[in-house]
Amino acid sequence: MPFINPEDGHLTVLNLFKTDTRARVDTLVKEMKAIVDTAAFPGWISSTVHRGEQNPGTANFIQWRGMQDLETRYNDSEFKHHTVPVFREITTFVRLMQTEVDSSRRHPALGGVTEVSPGRDDYTVIEILGVDPAEQGALTATLAGAHSWLVDVPGYRSQSVLRGIRSRNLEGGEGTLATVGADNDFVVVYSQWDGKDSYDAFRTQADAQWSAARRGFQDRRNSLITSADWNSYRAVHTRSAEQPVTV
Repeated sequence: MPFINPEDGHLTVLNLFKTDTRARVDTLVKEMKAIVDTAAFPGWISSTVHRGEQNPGTANFIQWRGMQDLETRYNDSEFKHHTVPVFREITTFVRLMQTEVDSSRRHPALGGVTEVSPGRDDYTVIEILGVDPAEQGALTATLAGAHSWLVDVPGYRSQSVLRGIRSRNLEGGEGTLATVGADNDFVVVYSQWDGKDSYDAFRTQADAQWSAARRGFQDRRNSLITSADWNSYRAVHTRSAEQPVTV
């Protein structure tokens, strides 16, 4: 199963898809599963499909050996003339984000490195935070420091902070990709919880054990970010390169 570990040095790509109905989410998941099950791209390591819960959409958490392998995939005829048109038809928003793992911490009671798998019951939250490129390092450090008090929050399992490298969306026809903003003007936070109730309580309550630390963190975070967007997900499908292609 895929793991989130800064020691691995993978290029981590997070592809976000939004749509307008739950039925279209079913179609998105089906199309993404088909791509994952037949993936045999040079340099591809793993893909994990996530189904949106709070809002209609999906996320694909993908690991690559490096940037050149990803660019080869994006320049492939099948990607341009089949994959892109399919997703353009059933989505209202697509963002393809290239990142590297800056930090990944699990609750001490869980041990080990963060695992991404539909075999787990994680309630996953993905946040996309905009930031001035000059402040990206400060933001990743601030976010990583939150783990010290998150461990006291009921239901918290893990938090991974991914430094944005490049973000693109689909533009025009023929599989054209357009760069969104500056190359390093965003940060991704991938967190795991034991359920929706725990995460909702975290967002709305201020427990005495960690409220002071959270207020200081929140003030610092808000002073650094330029935008924020989030959705909750369940991992529903995964496959890695060492597993056989499913026809």
